[in-house]
Amino acid sequence: MIATVRKWGNSLGVRIPKSVAQDTRLHEGSQIDVRGEGSRVVIVPVTKPVFRLADLLKKVNKENLHKEADFGAPVGKEVW
Repeated sequence: MIATVRKWGNSLGVRIPKSVAQDTRLHEGSQIDVRGEGSRVVIVPVTKPVFRLADLLKKVNKENLHKEADFGAPVGKEVW
């Protein structure tokens, strides 16, 4: 698909066609990684890692387990 580079303030911009945005799950506010590779411009969506509690707990062991923290006596309306 051919797109046109246009001036956008002090930078250049490219409109991403709706079909490409849908295929790549891009939407307004999506973060992308833009880099030049030789004579090519590469745009890659930045994905956030998905953390699951069960997977994180599997990584807990004696070496990285911290001790219970003492925050002192209540000073307001905390419920303990």
